[in-house]
Amino acid sequence: MSKNANRNLFLLCALVMNVAATSVLGAFAQSSPSAASGVCASQVGASIDQILQQPENRRSRFGVLVETLGGNMLYSNSHLSYFTPASTTKLLTTAAALEAIGPDYRLRTSVYGTLNGTTAPQIRLVGSSDPTINAAKLQTLAQQLAARGIKRVDRLIVQEAGFTGPTINPTWQWEDIQSGYGAPVNSLIYNQNAVDIMLWPTEIGQPLKITWANPEEAGNWRIENTSKTVAPDQPEFVEVGRDFREQVLKVSGQLRFGSEPEDAAVAVVNPDSNFLRHFRAALQREGITVGTATVSTTDVAATPGEIELAAVESPTLAELVTTTNQTSNNLYAEVLLRLLGVNGDRNQTAASTAIAGVQAAKTTLWRLGVDPQSYFMQDGSGLSRQNLVSPQALVETLRGMARSEHAAIYRAGLPTSGVSGVQAKTGGMTGVSGLAGYVEAAAYEPLAFAIIVNNSERSGADRRKIINEIVLLLSRLRRC
Repeated sequence: MSKNANRNLFLLCALVMNVAATSVLGAFAQSSPSAASGVCASQVGASIDQILQQPENRRSRFGVLVETLGGNMLYSNSHLSYFTPASTTKLLTTAAALEAIGPDYRLRTSVYGTLNGTTAPQIRLVGSSDPTINAAKLQTLAQQLAARGIKRVDRLIVQEAGFTGPTINPTWQWEDIQSGYGAPVNSLIYNQNAVDIMLWPTEIGQPLKITWANPEEAGNWRIENTSKTVAPDQPEFVEVGRDFREQVLKVSGQLRFGSEPEDAAVAVVNPDSNFLRHFRAALQREGITVGTATVSTTDVAATPGEIELAAVESPTLAELVTTTNQTSNNLYAEVLLRLLGVNGDRNQTAASTAIAGVQAAKTTLWRLGVDPQSYFMQDGSGLSRQNLVSPQALVETLRGMARSEHAAIYRAGLPTSGVSGVQAKTGGMTGVSGLAGYVEAAAYEPLAFAIIVNNSERSGADRRKIINEIVLLLSRLRRC
């Protein structure tokens, strides 16, 4: 993995909670002699067994299922058993979202208010949980308000009332919720509720230099930097975290002198206040002064004569699904899960929107033909180690989506590999690797497969190598 990898793939301590969508698929550079010459479908079971039964794999736990899209099983190994799925969970979440909500759905973030000449007595921004809100979108809202002639806002309210329940999944580990890939999920999301930084080696023995993607953020954080620059022959590792109550950035570890910088992302502590601060700054850049500015966690009643003054929209849900799967974006997945909850439980009878989302996903996937007892979801992203998913659940989801009217959108949103015809979603965390998706073998009918490795002391690279070998065999299946 490059040092400048996507922030969702950032290494926090030794944990890799997301595997880049191409980390496994892009590794299909070499094939075994048996794969190179093709393998008969009748021999695929023995070939996969040979891979799994290598002595170095004896302590690892494998779950594998390979089926044709028509439902003919070619191979299974513990396919009914539960496994920790990591980010392959996103296959369930995105399938359910496409089916239940539809690919054309967009999230609309609106600003409402009334005008009194060049003054708006009160405006309120209603958060939509759009995960793509960034500086440019907030500036667009501010520009739309300025275009209406507004010079002053007496009272600014940002409304944080779209979802119920905790913003951080209670089953996520403490190490993860400090990092950008474990950011809180709410209705007012700015810059994916994370702050991007870059760590630079300096002189040997000296602390690493910290730079900010947005220099304005530097003044909002207190820094505890115990990192250092080491000689070129020393190992490299970096740990980035934050305090759980205050915006205190903690940096430790070491980088080699002369090496490339390391990028990182840390989750913000109070996302709603963070959103308000950035929106207020956007208004000020357009010459709009603001009197009082507050966050409301309940619905604010519309004032008489209130109209929509400004609005921005998210990309389509189909595009959000594609980003979720191709970049393994946890925040996007968690937003999709909550949207399922809002759409599936409009009376919000569940304890939280996320729980309602799990219930809605289960109902939708059952309609696709997925056995509701074949998996147990605790979140939408796979970050929770309490998720339990069988290879059966993943393959049934893939087969169900292959029959769906949204089949082309779902499949096009999956990462592709260097091997022709393979599109699949990865998953990875400490001791866990997984891959599930489709194979279009040139000499065989289309396949759906799921491979999960659990309880493994082997390195992530070694686990992915095992998965690679199996997928290479599948890509060269032929009728004999």
